[in-house]
Amino acid sequence: MTFQLHRTVLAGDTPGAAIDLYCYTVGPADASTRVHLQAALHADEQPGTMALHHLLPRLRDADAAGQLRAHFTIFPSVNPLGLANFSLRHHIGRYDIETGVNYNRRWPDLYPRIADAIAGKLSADPAANIATIRAAVIAWIDSQRLATAIQQLRLLVLKSAVAADIVLDLHCDDDSLKHIFTSPELMPGLQDLADWMGVAATLTAEDSGGGSFDEVLPTLYRKARLAHPDHPIPIGAETATLEYRGRADSFDAIGQDDAAGLFGFFASRGLIAAADPGQRPSPAPAPTPFEATEVLRVDAPGLLAYRVELGDRVRKGQSIADLIAMDGPDAFIARRPILAGTDGFVLSRVSGKYVVRGASIAKIVGTEVLPARAGAYLLED
Repeated sequence: MTFQLHRTVLAGDTPGAAIDLYCYTVGPADASTRVHLQAALHADEQPGTMALHHLLPRLRDADAAGQLRAHFTIFPSVNPLGLANFSLRHHIGRYDIETGVNYNRRWPDLYPRIADAIAGKLSADPAANIATIRAAVIAWIDSQRLATAIQQLRLLVLKSAVAADIVLDLHCDDDSLKHIFTSPELMPGLQDLADWMGVAATLTAEDSGGGSFDEVLPTLYRKARLAHPDHPIPIGAETATLEYRGRADSFDAIGQDDAAGLFGFFASRGLIAAADPGQRPSPAPAPTPFEATEVLRVDAPGLLAYRVELGDRVRKGQSIADLIAMDGPDAFIARRPILAGTDGFVLSRVSGKYVVRGASIAKIVGTEVLPARAGAYLLED
């Protein structure tokens, strides 16, 4: 058996502090395909961890049966730093409380860091070019002087991901239907993942503006290809962010279903020689540009009273919610509608109904790029 648990101790930033990071590896070390899975980069998002909790025993059993055809590296809870971020009984797992930086933002732009290292080393062989780029990134990572705990964590995780052919980052929204974020050139190649996951939407963007983890590797290979047009450089990793509903949706039954979807996806790719990969799923919707998704915001503070449910189809100008005034001459009596700015369906809502000015309250997935979204920062944050 190859199923192993690994513990890495990260040096803390204060005297006597240390942080344990756990991961599992399973599958042949010399497999031609490598898979990197991680959950809870936003440490307050646990549905992905529950899914991996149920996937791990299935991979362990498949390994014992000699069925694995890929090497898997799995971080069930990839951000132990964020697990410790509590304030007044509230878990602040999305942001580094020292810097305020979102844990899934500002991941490094790798190509400028390895451009000189690969100059003159590329060939007419696409696979060899991918290997050259990967080796250069790993050499750059190994050359870095480890500083803060979060920098240690990022480089360790990135080193695993850059060696992989499939990189899946498991997240969730606030109150949401399942969906995927990925790069446009990876579709329709990842349509089978969308099908097995059973998503309501696949949203694509080359650059959402925040330096998210799932965009690091596609950006690396895209920039390398643009800089070397005479050499074949494919996108060397299929990467995606998988949004498993909302933060409250961490339950055994749901996690089992999500694990079954992941297992079926890998089996359908031939990475697990399972006798029963599961029932073939129904086709998921085709991808749409993330720029066609409205992030609906309020222009005043108040209390939300929703008029729509998740999945409801809405028209531009339709009331999504009423905003109840909490100050002014008609405080706690007046209410006014918050209107959809596009045709589409309601993908997500906020669970906390008291909102402040500028807060995002819903995502509406449309099909036409919205002028205000085109070329803009696409995240909430």
